Amino acid sequence: MTDFLTPQHIARRTSAAVDAAVGAGRELGLTVTDAKVLYELFSVVVHLAPSPVVARIPTVLPPSADLDSQARRQQAELDVTRWLADQGTPVIPPSPLVPREPVQRGGFSMTFWPFVEEDRDKEADYVTNSESVADLHAALRAYPGRLSFLSAAEPRFITESLALLEERPDLVGPADLDRARREWRVLEPLVRSRAAFETAFPGIELQPIHGDSPPANIFSGVDGDLYADFELVTLGPVEWDLAALGPELESAYNRGAERNGMRQLSEGVLSFVNAVGMLRAIASLTLVPQLPVLMDYLKPAVDQWRTMPLAGGLAD
Repeated sequence: MTDFLTPQHIARRTSAAVDAAVGAGRELGLTVTDAKVLYELFSVVVHLAPSPVVARIPTVLPPSADLDSQARRQQAELDVTRWLADQGTPVIPPSPLVPREPVQRGGFSMTFWPFVEEDRDKEADYVTNSESVADLHAALRAYPGRLSFLSAAEPRFITESLALLEERPDLVGPADLDRARREWRVLEPLVRSRAAFETAFPGIELQPIHGDSPPANIFSGVDGDLYADFELVTLGPVEWDLAALGPELESAYNRGAERNGMRQLSEGVLSFVNAVGMLRAIASLTLVPQLPVLMDYLKPAVDQWRTMPLAGGLAD
């Protein structure tokens, strides 16, 4: 197949995202003379210097992710992080210099955050981070807003991707695709239906959770660590936030849970969320043409998935 974006195409996409963010920032009254890209992968993150504001612009998206669906997800993130900050939780909140709502410009939907200086000398400590996630869960339990059940699993994306991959043998082979489809038939009902999940896992309470591996999304600021990147915030079991992290980090979380008077992780639910997480990795193969480097991240996950029990052991 020849539809993989070249570095030149990706550079143009990044430039368009930066231009949209600069234009939107100026329309909102920010002074922007020296915009600088801080990070890019699935999103472009740009500091709108000299204003102390960072714009995050998603650029690698499923075909079904229109501006309205992006904005709904982004608004949930803005609402949750603002609420957490108001409670004193160490989190990167929305920027107070612009309205706390998504902004659409140039075909992009973006959000705005304060610029926080990073402590570049600090190495990530995932054991400590995983224990800290229990503190975040304890804080989130009281969040009063409405969140959708397991929207972070992106069931529509998985379903559509498995259909698209039938025409992409360059991305996944037929045997792997057949296995993925068989697993999804088992897992999809539990992802789409809260009632089905609760029947399968009685006694496992649901609560607001980060949605996107929070131990890997703790930002090391010069003034301390901050929870960040709540783009997939959702209602679900706490196990979702520990998916695919392994026994050492699960044990670290359990120490934090005990300290907070919360339950220990359920092995059965961990098997379920790990299986769903692996199917999201398979689905993400459809994004490789937009971001070819993504294959380097996904290949080890696909190799690991082949060694795992079918559908986390839930299949008959």
